[in-house]
Amino acid sequence: MADARVTAVIVASALFMQNLDSAAVVTALPSMARELNEDPARLGVAITSYLVALTVFIPVSGYVADRFGAKRVFLIAIALFGLSSAACGLSNSLGELVAARVLQGMAGAMMVPVGRLLLLSGIRKDEMLTAMTWLTMPAMLGPILGPPLGGILTDLFGWRSVFWINLPVAAFGLVMVAWKITPLPPANPGPPDLRGLALVGGALAAAMAGIETVGRGVLPDHWPGALLALGGVLGWLAIRHCRRVEKPALDLTLLRHASFRHAALSGSLFRMGAGGVPFLVPMLLQVGFGWGATEAGFVAFATAIGAFAMKPLTRPILRRFGFRNVLIGNGLLAAAGVAIGAAFTPAWPIAAMFVVLALGGLFRSLQFTALNTLAFADLPREKLSAGTSFYGTAQQLPPALGVVLATTSLEVSRNMAGHEALLPSDFTAAFLIAGLVVSSASPLFARLPRDAGAEVSGKR
Repeated sequence: MADARVTAVIVASALFMQNLDSAAVVTALPSMARELNEDPARLGVAITSYLVALTVFIPVSGYVADRFGAKRVFLIAIALFGLSSAACGLSNSLGELVAARVLQGMAGAMMVPVGRLLLLSGIRKDEMLTAMTWLTMPAMLGPILGPPLGGILTDLFGWRSVFWINLPVAAFGLVMVAWKITPLPPANPGPPDLRGLALVGGALAAAMAGIETVGRGVLPDHWPGALLALGGVLGWLAIRHCRRVEKPALDLTLLRHASFRHAALSGSLFRMGAGGVPFLVPMLLQVGFGWGATEAGFVAFATAIGAFAMKPLTRPILRRFGFRNVLIGNGLLAAAGVAIGAAFTPAWPIAAMFVVLALGGLFRSLQFTALNTLAFADLPREKLSAGTSFYGTAQQLPPALGVVLATTSLEVSRNMAGHEALLPSDFTAAFLIAGLVVSSASPLFARLPRDAGAEVSGKR
């Protein structure tokens, strides 16, 4: 298990970099909006463009890792993520920033799923929960350090500096991966399913472009609807195609495994609702309450502290209650932790707000770890490569939808109230809607078999 722990911590450096980047960028969004002369709500595209690119290119990650070797692909992805971070820091317009974020997403699509594949390919089922905990604990340092570090850097050196912090992390990751991780031998996966990749990628890109631009005046009025329709048609064609070919871009036979199906599909509702929280909290504190980036960052990072505190407790909780009971009950607690943000006002004591955010982070952390482990708990080893690609797509798309849902809720509330600037009252509906989406996943988890993932959790 020692080697697995070393691999998990090294792979976690990539997750740390990605999570640090995401958390710091959210804190810096209002400052970006001022310098780039953009509406703060529209800067959500800097997040969704990254997540969409990540989602679109993840399906090919399993094939590329098998064909060229997972370690080699992992190294290239880390280097590309660092270089694209530098490009983000050099951006002078929203268009340039979005283009650089798309490049970051392409790198992340190879970086995280392939790193997970390197870890899972070398461990037994009974080691999986411990390995996943070691993987996620260092990675949680990103969200912990991101908000305060992003706020300090933004206030002292400007928003561009939040992207420079990825460069030393990338350099460290490259050295450690090259030194310590044993390469997996390249395989011969056969020719790639180019048609399937084009259909899946086109469907995701068109649908997300339509969702991101609807009602915002970014494109002509008929374009968002046309993009959504195109995404639907391409999605139907992609599903039809993937059911027919032997080695599809997305292996839909994975959904025959109940644990994988619920973690990927039912879990997407949870991830969508929870995905809006890292965007809404810093925006509320800075735009709604008028706080500085540093002050907002130190309060927002309470969520990550709660998440980090949960990691040592995850294994005993899952061993005592099992995946099914945890996902149902803890999902409702997580929903309450999201919805309570609707009650925040400038009159709240900072300490009370900090505690509430920390508890919310604690519940969401348990849910994320349970979902991420359950997805692979009952998969046969030969399905791991296809599973990491499929689950990576299912894991990344919902947070993008969550940010879109959050920004849309804010804009609808502002337009209905008839004021130009966002007010604290506009955030009330956004938090309540996000909490409702999170809670809607719990009834679906009730359909899980009672012994789902028992070999991993130890619950009998």
